[in-house]
Amino acid sequence: MPRDLDTPAVVITHGAWVDATGWREVIALLQVKGLSVVAVQNPLSALADDVDAVRRALTHQLRPVVLVGHGYGGTVITQVGNHQSVAGLVYIAAYAPDIGESTADLQNEHSSLPFIHRFEVDAAGFLYLAPDAVLEFLAHDLPATEGLVLAAAQQPLRVSALLDRVTEAAWHTKPSWYGVTEGDRMISPALQREIARRINASVVALRAGHLSFLSKPKETADVILAAVDCVRGRWPSR
Repeated sequence: MPRDLDTPAVVITHGAWVDATGWREVIALLQVKGLSVVAVQNPLSALADDVDAVRRALTHQLRPVVLVGHGYGGTVITQVGNHQSVAGLVYIAAYAPDIGESTADLQNEHSSLPFIHRFEVDAAGFLYLAPDAVLEFLAHDLPATEGLVLAAAQQPLRVSALLDRVTEAAWHTKPSWYGVTEGDRMISPALQREIARRINASVVALRAGHLSFLSKPKETADVILAAVDCVRGRWPSR
């Protein structure tokens, strides 16, 4: 762990159908660089629940934080990113709603994506992807064996979380970076670029599908490291 308290920590916020352990290779790459890393396990039950989980992690940090969000996790960091610890935001194939918008509002602009019709909803209102849809859309650039493991271990997202509207949009005040996954079949690259333009993010193109942290961990880690290098020493430690 760096002794310099001006060196940011990294807090990672996963999205739907995966959990924090999916970031293990990225975490290891960041730790090799001497960074303190926390990967939050989000309940995916409601935006407020996920925000609370991330806020708890932020409250424990004694140094500035680069806050990372993937997919739906981008909505979470947008809501919680005005926390005093946060020095910068990194969106990886992620949503970034404005105040009064929901994740669904952004996705509905590109509702022709075929995976939308491949969900299964349980009695509690949680969304699952069918195994063949995981292979075709979520993990198409990963080995099929790995995709099937992801399908078996997927963390479902409650439908209502997609409809929860943000009341804060931290990207208005915090510097932002965006990794656009050019082979994404879950969140279209066109939508990602539109979001990145709107939030005035520094953009890096990743030649990967939606789960770039699994298929291209080094390239994904490099986006985060660029943010860390940029905010290092420019944000007061607590």
